[in-house]
Amino acid sequence: MDRLDEKDIQLLRILQKNAKLTVKELAAEVNLSTSPVFERVKRLEQDGFIKHYAAVLEAEKLNRGFTVFCQIKLKIHDRAVGNQFVEDILKIDEVAECYNISGDFDFLLKVQVRDMKHYQDFVFNKLGSVDSIGSTHSTFVMAEVKNTHGLSI
Repeated sequence: MDRLDEKDIQLLRILQKNAKLTVKELAAEVNLSTSPVFERVKRLEQDGFIKHYAAVLEAEKLNRGFTVFCQIKLKIHDRAVGNQFVEDILKIDEVAECYNISGDFDFLLKVQVRDMKHYQDFVFNKLGSVDSIGSTHSTFVMAEVKNTHGLSI
């Protein structure tokens, strides 16, 4: 953060809200000409402040509107078992996000499926094939209250 000035932070905030803006539009927003804005954005990308650009999709319209947070406890706490779990989870399309967490569980999955029947199939056939899982606990989302898809900077 030390290397960022106020214009860089402004650019990050603006791009986080709308990454489709042109360099010309960005320049107008931060009161700079296009060349320095282009160079700043390029530097922010190269320095890793901007990981990538993506479209935020409407899960409901794509039949993936049923969200479940699934907590996972591994059978054994071992490097090989943990690495195998991660490899297996990365291959499962329904898992939108996966976090290694502390506490009573080892991993937290955000799962996006059509409905409860699809989640049941996911648990039996996809999670059920991951040998390293000892136990699971599912929490079903009733409504998404806040999801900015971004960071407060």
